[in-house]
Amino acid sequence: MSVNRSAEISPRVYARVGGVLYLIIIIAGATGEVFVRGSSVVSGNAASTAHNIMASPSLWRAGIAGDLVMHVCDVPLMVIFYVLLRPVNGNLALLALLFNLTQTAVLVANKLNLLLPIFLLGDAEYLKAFTAEQLQALSYVSLRTHDSGFAVGLVFFGAACLMVGYLIIRSGYLPRTLGVLMQIAGVCYITNSFALIVWPSLAAQLFPFILLPPFVAELSMALWLLVKGVDLAKWKSRVEGVI
Repeated sequence: MSVNRSAEISPRVYARVGGVLYLIIIIAGATGEVFVRGSSVVSGNAASTAHNIMASPSLWRAGIAGDLVMHVCDVPLMVIFYVLLRPVNGNLALLALLFNLTQTAVLVANKLNLLLPIFLLGDAEYLKAFTAEQLQALSYVSLRTHDSGFAVGLVFFGAACLMVGYLIIRSGYLPRTLGVLMQIAGVCYITNSFALIVWPSLAAQLFPFILLPPFVAELSMALWLLVKGVDLAKWKSRVEGVI
């Protein structure tokens, strides 16, 4: 049975949809981390953190909801990257997708640690078995656990960035510079995550500077996909070479 190639979706459409999704992910992620948790969590102070969360529980919940929107967008973006990069190396594109999927699964499960303070700091009758200080401490521990869970997830995302960067460099229809930037981002993510787990004092010295290259890389990628997309002639040449 012949395939009607005229009915296939153009890679430029995939690229521009991917650019929109990537921008949503960046905005939602920055909003939750910087404007919600950044304004609520007081480092080393469980009581103040608990007070800030319960002073505006709707804001805290909105931050979690925004994170979930980010992760919902993650899934179609993974598929788009797979479609765009499969002509270069299908197996490696699939492996990058699986690493990315693992990252998203870890981070989605990790959101439960952000919901825990809402439950612990509520006024349910069964919470009277604990003192206020104990509940505040448990809430703060859940937030520290979330930070570590985030680091675990980013190890897998860092690996995906390394593979995506390699495929972009080899593609010919996306700029090599973007591929290099994505590989640098992958190294930064992996370094930051392992430092946080193995050597926390070093991680404190590296943060937030080590996350600047990933921000530049991912924002550049999102804007390029949205505005320029792929070089269609080189894309077709690559696809015809694979088939």
